[in-house]
Amino acid sequence: MGEGLADAAARKRFRNPPPSPGTNGNRMGGAFHMTGSPAPVQAGIMPLPQAIETQDDQRRATMSPWSGQQMQRTPFLLLLLVALARGVTPSPKACVTLPSPGGSTVSCFSPARFPAPLPADTVHLAVEFSTLTQLPASALRGAAGLRELHLASNRLRELPATLLLPVPRLEVLDLTHNSLTQLPPGLFRASAALRVLVLKANRLEALQASWLLGLKGLEHLDLSSNSLQTLPPGLLASLGALRTLDLGDNQLETLPPDLLRGPRRLERLHLEENRLQVLGERLLAQQPALRYLFLGDNRLTTVAAGAFHNLKELDMLDLSNNLLSSVPRGLWESLGMPSRDMGDGFDISGNPWVCDQNLDDLRRWLVANKHRMFSQNDTRCAGPDALRGRMLLEVSGSP
Repeated sequence: MGEGLADAAARKRFRNPPPSPGTNGNRMGGAFHMTGSPAPVQAGIMPLPQAIETQDDQRRATMSPWSGQQMQRTPFLLLLLVALARGVTPSPKACVTLPSPGGSTVSCFSPARFPAPLPADTVHLAVEFSTLTQLPASALRGAAGLRELHLASNRLRELPATLLLPVPRLEVLDLTHNSLTQLPPGLFRASAALRVLVLKANRLEALQASWLLGLKGLEHLDLSSNSLQTLPPGLLASLGALRTLDLGDNQLETLPPDLLRGPRRLERLHLEENRLQVLGERLLAQQPALRYLFLGDNRLTTVAAGAFHNLKELDMLDLSNNLLSSVPRGLWESLGMPSRDMGDGFDISGNPWVCDQNLDDLRRWLVANKHRMFSQNDTRCAGPDALRGRMLLEVSGSP
């Protein structure tokens, strides 16, 4: 592969909220074509014409945390342009409603207050870019069929404990970029259908396992870009269906050894951009189905010899930009096997490798797997002096 920094950066996953289950990555159902007549006006919400979903072919992004796809939000401005094309001049504070398969999609950009009442057939609701700091406990009452709730980029400081009780069919909850410091106990007690929970970029400093009780069907949990310093034991114990866990861009220095006990088949684990110093043997042993492991941009100095031994299906490993100078013999034995040859690549660049006899095991492995190696030019020796600045592959290939 041999990419430089720019190419390696392109492999980094996108941190956008995940696409909706059952869609091609577009919350509002792909491209829009105007047909039919406007939907009836309800509750002061401005209607738009019927939308027809079309195929939105998207290139698979390996680093994307949800099904290899990046969510593409429908800009509110586009909806306004459609309205103007119909000769409607909407109020700047109005919401818009759009008929969609199964019910109505309601989108509110920078509203002064939460829209109420909602159309009874609302299945997608977006209330974003507002100054709202709290929501009424009855906000979702009357919208029992709601499937997706997007509350990104507001200023929410707290949520009512009973907020989600009226919407037991909810599948996606996006709370990106708010000011939440905690979640009320029991928030998800009627949320067994929830599959995606995004709490990225809030002000969470600590978590409680009790906050996540009730999420039996959760597949994607994004807690990235908060201020988490520690995690409680048993955090994921009730999340048996979890496939993706994103804890990137926090302040974690250590992880509880039982962190991954609970999920039955975790596939993607994001731990990049933390302050982790040690990767022990027990953490990953409980997840043999793990396929993507991101540990870049930490402070790792030590990786236990058996840390990767149970990872029989690993397709991608990112250990870039840590403080690794050496690794124990045997660390790589289970990786890069003919049956599972790290098909999506690995990156160990940006570490201060000391290229002495203690690194012979790694160097032999690199030669055998160099076709899967990213940032080869940035994977260099920091010592000894005679080899400083040399590429590891170059040293590996020397007599």
